Amino acid sequence: MRTKSASSGETLDTLLNGRLSIVQRRDGYRFSLDALLLAHFVGLGGRERIVDLGTGNGVIAMFLASLHPNCRIVGLEVQEAMVERARRSVEINRLQERVNILHGDVRSITGLLPPKSFDAVVCNPPYRGPKTGRMNPDVERRLARHEIKGSVADFLRAGAYVLRPKGRMTLVYPAVRAVDLLHHMRLERMEPKRLRWVHSFRDSEAKLVLVEGTKGGRCELEVMRPLVVYTVDRQYTAEVKAMLGE
Repeated sequence: MRTKSASSGETLDTLLNGRLSIVQRRDGYRFSLDALLLAHFVGLGGRERIVDLGTGNGVIAMFLASLHPNCRIVGLEVQEAMVERARRSVEINRLQERVNILHGDVRSITGLLPPKSFDAVVCNPPYRGPKTGRMNPDVERRLARHEIKGSVADFLRAGAYVLRPKGRMTLVYPAVRAVDLLHHMRLERMEPKRLRWVHSFRDSEAKLVLVEGTKGGRCELEVMRPLVVYTVDRQYTAEVKAMLGE
């Protein structure tokens, strides 16, 4: 779909039955279901201040703003073109009062945001090592998927810096790298407290893991029931449909 808000080479895609619109590059990095599963997994309840590290096109930040009207969200992104698109999406959705998109590198977090200033952090970090897998020729996709501008350790370190004590950080990550994620969370004193495996089908292996950690929390992990994305006939399950507003 093309509108005045989407220039040549872009699309304006809708979520939540048209209540939310996101500007994306047609052949660049585009958000996936991972981002929406993460936004629904975040535990919020009041007037929290949230930062989305590596916000990309801003979909998680704006999705959270739609789900939690009393929260204020900052999205931090290193790629200037994606920052510009995310800011346009914020204006399209009239969320300027509650969503602020910043240009910056998580590895330089101390010069971008004050310490202990947020209640919650969300993150869908790059998940492939800089020399693993096929490098996508498109720079947006390459930086979003490969740990070139920051590893999971860098994102966790940034999250620990901006979180207040007992604040929560929530991430989505490939299931095959779950041990790496939990290891680095412990190193940053981000104690894992909730975990949920995500399966494409009920009888398939887990593809993703959703994890919420508490800064300085005690050792006790709740392993939730698995989240299944598709039915046997390859339709979204009722739970995922509800997340998408269908």
